[in-house]
This record gives sequence, C-alpha cells and structure tokens, in this order.
Amino acid sequence: MESLFIINTQGDVFLEKHWRSVISKGICDYFLDKLKVSNDVIPVIPTSFQSTNLVSIGRCGVFLVSVCKSEISPLFVLEFLHRVVDTFIDYFSECNETIIKENYVVIYELLDEMLDNGFPLATESNVLKELIKPPNILRSIANSVTGKTNFSDTLPVGSLSAIPWRKSGVKYTNNEAYFDVIEEVDAIIDRSGATIFAEISGEIQCLIKLSGMPDLSLSFINPRILDDVSFHPCVRYKRWDTERVLSFIPPDGSFRLMSYHVTSQTVPIPIYIRQNIHLKSGEQGKLDITVGPKTTLGRTLESVKLEILFPKSVVNCSLVTTQGKYVFDQNTKILNWDVGKIDVQKLPNIRGSVTTVQGCTIESMPSINVQFTISQLAVSGLKVNRLDMYGDVKYKPFKGTNYFVWDSFASDVLLL
Repeated sequence: MESLFIINTQGDVFLEKHWRSVISKGICDYFLDKLKVSNDVIPVIPTSFQSTNLVSIGRCGVFLVSVCKSEISPLFVLEFLHRVVDTFIDYFSECNETIIKENYVVIYELLDEMLDNGFPLATESNVLKELIKPPNILRSIANSVTGKTNFSDTLPVGSLSAIPWRKSGVKYTNNEAYFDVIEEVDAIIDRSGATIFAEISGEIQCLIKLSGMPDLSLSFINPRILDDVSFHPCVRYKRWDTERVLSFIPPDGSFRLMSYHVTSQTVPIPIYIRQNIHLKSGEQGKLDITVGPKTTLGRTLESVKLEILFPKSVVNCSLVTTQGKYVFDQNTKILNWDVGKIDVQKLPNIRGSVTTVQGCTIESMPSINVQFTISQLAVSGLKVNRLDMYGDVKYKPFKGTNYFVWDSFASDVLLL
C-alpha cells in the first residue's frame, strides 16, 4: 500500500497518509467520479497513474481509499481497511469525520504502527494499546503540558510472542466469557408472500475476561449447516476442518471469533406483511399495511422499521397509524414508519390515501424494506453444545449463550 486517503460524503479529502511515496490526492478523482454516479462504488478502481489501483470501503459516513501500486490481493487490502476502522472504533467509540479530526495525532500514530513501509505490521488491538495508549481527558492535558505523546516507552510483550493477539499477565477478580450469536436475514419476497431469495449471515462476538493464558474449545450441535466461514487468527483451523470444533487462545476483551453464512432452501422469515396498495394517476390512491410476527418461537419482534419506496409520481401521503410514527420525504419519495415493538394482541397498521401527479404515469409499484431485531433467537437453528476451558487458572464457567437476530430483514417486499 502506497497511501491512504479518508474522504467525507461531500468528496473532501480531510486526512491523507503516505508510507512509500507521496501521491497527490488528485488521484482520488477516479474514486469521486464513480461516487457522483452512485453511492455504491465498486471496491477496486484501476487508474492510469503509474498502473495504480484504488481499493476503497465506505463505513460510518466516511470513505477509506487506499492506493496500491504492486500486485496485491484486493481482499487483503479490504480486510486491512476494515481493521483500520475497527481500531478507530475501539479507540474512540466512533469513527466519523468529527472524531477523526479531533484525534489526528493518535490516528497518525496508529497508522504508523499498523503499516511499516506499506506492509501490515501490528493490527491486533491488544498490541496497539500497549504501544499507543487510548486517549482520555487526563492524558490529553498531561501531553499538552509536557509535550509527550501517547507512545509507550516499552515494547509490547505480545509482539514478541507466538500469540500476538493476547498480552501476558492478565488478571481478573471475576473470570467471565460471553458469547453472542448475531444473525442477519437478507430476503426478497414477492407480493403473494413467496420467498424469491433468502440468505442468513451471522457472526459470533466474544467478550473474554479470563486470567492467565486460557485455552478454549467451543462446539456446536449442528456445525454442518455453516458455510463460507471466516475466523479470527486465534482459531486453530486444522481442528475445525477435522472436528468442527473452535479451539483457540482468545484475545483479551471484545473480538469477533468467526463469521459465517447459512445457505438453505427454506430460510424461516420471522415477520409477515399484509399490504394493499393501489396507485392511480391523478387520483387518490390507497395504502393499507399490517405487520405481524411469524415463526418467532414466542420471541418478540423489536425495533421494527418499514421503509416504503414510492415512485416519483407520488407527491404526498395522508395516513393514520395504530402504532409508531411515520415521516414522508417529498424529495426522495420515501415513507419511513418506525413501529417499535410488536404486540401480537394488537398488530400495527398504517392506512390512508396517497396523492399522485395528474397526467403522470405510474412507473413502478412501491417496494418495502423491513428491519427488525429479535433477542434470544437464531433463525439458522445454530446451537452451542458446550464450552471447555483449560489453562493455568481453574475456571468455573456458567453456561449461557445469547442469540440475537440483528437488522435481520433488510429485505424488499416487491409488489409485482
């Protein structure tokens, strides 16, 4: 990697970092030209400047654009850029333009340690926090008075060991280990309720607070349903490949243990929508939508939100809801209905009239995007069997796993 540019949504480059050679930020014009056409920019953009390529990601309202000259795997660069954003969030809790500008010094220090002459060096959070102390008010005041930086005077122990993701000498009064199974359902459903496409993607998030050097083994009742798995470097892949058991020495603190996909012909959709939408040119159209739970195994649907994308011929809506609030944006023609938690005894409903432009043809029927969350439910059916703990400290674990369906139905209900 030659250089890194961080760009805001207005197209302004507000941070640039160079490792091997200084490259003008004008090279970002290739990326900005694509951004003007669509916000969904392809991740790899070839340029005519010295045979370089731009590899980019967009997260938290900013774009990270890397300049690469030599032959390199794009997935490698994309993974590193995501690791950079994750590190910023770990240090500052957020990673927006304001936070980055407020912490320029620490960010440049982090980028210096994460890449050495364009090659990844230290990307583990534990090692970085020993090298560069996370900022706080007292440390910032002391540094401004003494002229010191956040750099540590000693070399991290983890960077010299075979386990760089875990520091030595960790001690806790209460030893705890938390595992959250988080899944997302991405589906497309037609007007009759039949599933056109459905996919489940999930991840296991961990919070480990264990003394010493623990060695953990996590097994599942039905691991064969998992496909396209991706692991944290701490996982011993050979044992997973032979026994389908996650064996690892965990980092200290929060981390993502693994991510996966579940491809099945019958993905259970935990929500249904009864809709009745009629649009006519120059006349009062009708809208009637009811939302309810389906195959939730008694769990509650929470944080339910509907986004209805109307054609450009719609000018206004006059609606009444039995629950939640709605907002119609006349510029984007998008109706947002924030439902909240669904009570099965009284299903949420929104109905009313929709006004269209006189003499204008209806280009397309509306589509509906639905988002919601369900706690204590894994729609894929993945179940944890047991967790074994070994190490130089005697642990007394209490078994418990938190399942969570997050933003699960980022999907479209197409009115065909």
